[in-house]
Amino acid sequence: MMATTADRYPYAFHIALDGNGLNGLEGAAGVCAFLYNPDSGEYAYRVQYYDGAAGGHAISITPDRKFGFLGNAGQQLLFYDVDSLDERERVSTLRFEIPDASIKSSTHMVWLDNTQGVTAIGDGLWLVDLDRATKAERIGNHLLKLPHAMKRTASGRYLVYGGMDHPGQGEAAEVGIFDLEKRVARRIPLPTTCWHVACHPREDVFYALSFRVHPQEGRDWHEWAMAYFKEYVFEIDARTGQILRHWTCGQNVPAHINSDVCVSDRELIYCNGGSGTIVMIDLADFTSYRVIDERPGLSAQMRSARQAARQVTDAFTRGSPVPSSRHFVGALRVTRGTLIDSVYACQLSADQKLLFTANRGLNTITVYDYPGNAVRLRVEMPELRAYLPDLPVWADPRLGFHHSTLLSPVPAPAGADLRSVHEH
Repeated sequence: MMATTADRYPYAFHIALDGNGLNGLEGAAGVCAFLYNPDSGEYAYRVQYYDGAAGGHAISITPDRKFGFLGNAGQQLLFYDVDSLDERERVSTLRFEIPDASIKSSTHMVWLDNTQGVTAIGDGLWLVDLDRATKAERIGNHLLKLPHAMKRTASGRYLVYGGMDHPGQGEAAEVGIFDLEKRVARRIPLPTTCWHVACHPREDVFYALSFRVHPQEGRDWHEWAMAYFKEYVFEIDARTGQILRHWTCGQNVPAHINSDVCVSDRELIYCNGGSGTIVMIDLADFTSYRVIDERPGLSAQMRSARQAARQVTDAFTRGSPVPSSRHFVGALRVTRGTLIDSVYACQLSADQKLLFTANRGLNTITVYDYPGNAVRLRVEMPELRAYLPDLPVWADPRLGFHHSTLLSPVPAPAGADLRSVHEH
């Protein structure tokens, strides 16, 4: 029998792409599937961008591994075939509900089964069936200004979601909890805005991570600037909404502008596109932590001149140098003097032996051994121009890595002789 792609490459790292540029909410929309076999060391990849779509942001894949959802900031439900990356269907969410801001969109989705998922559209949470995607059902209000990352707790009863600062309504400082049985939402106020969340693997507990920014010129929360503040992680009971514990770090700790978050048996793991790190917080004491540092050295920064030039140029389009000088200085402190962004994708394998990351600024994908964190593989990915040939040769080469999902083999239970695949 001929080996399937899944047999040859048992690990499939799917990463949302938003193209080059500083603001991922305004870029292109695509998917990168990075395939890997740790036994042979072989790897392969596919990259697909989708015309007529923008702001590619997050990936979620059906439990049967057949179809993926490319969340985006362009008010479209975009589904693709997991094996080929070919587009399956696209639906405008404007047919259901009109948002009050262009970045208020279906950036994330949680699948309930192989065809049904929940996403945010406008001021509501909507149940979408892949078999009849134009007939979505509104199941309740989400109660947040601008909902963002969304996960389902261990029991399956609760959806939990972070919130972005709203261009017109200002700072969010809130997360949401939606009871799928009662179809009722709860808003949890927090001291800081938290875009991203992750769930405990066995308990109905979730973690919300602060994402601290400044509005440009004191008012524009759409084209925000990175804030050089202390950062927080809140541990929250999804059933009661109570904050159980929280972790905080001084501004000098490189834990700014987080993206993907995952949880092992021992640690909360999250990557930081601003600071260029992967931070791992001990779950037992919720105090100690360790860091993988992907900050590029001088030679790597010099080789990334096109990325840096685009980054600086885009920064000037978002803020004027003189009145916004403190934002530019703050950004340099956050990035520790580098002029390129960093790790946006970070996922742990189901057996908790491999950690996959994608570095947006360096355009590289890395596989680490976990928990030792030694580099097993690092791959420099092709330039964006290979897929968008109309770009000039001097264009910023970044594919635009953003949120990700990892498909990996699940260890069989003790005494079982079964092999299954899990979306982590």
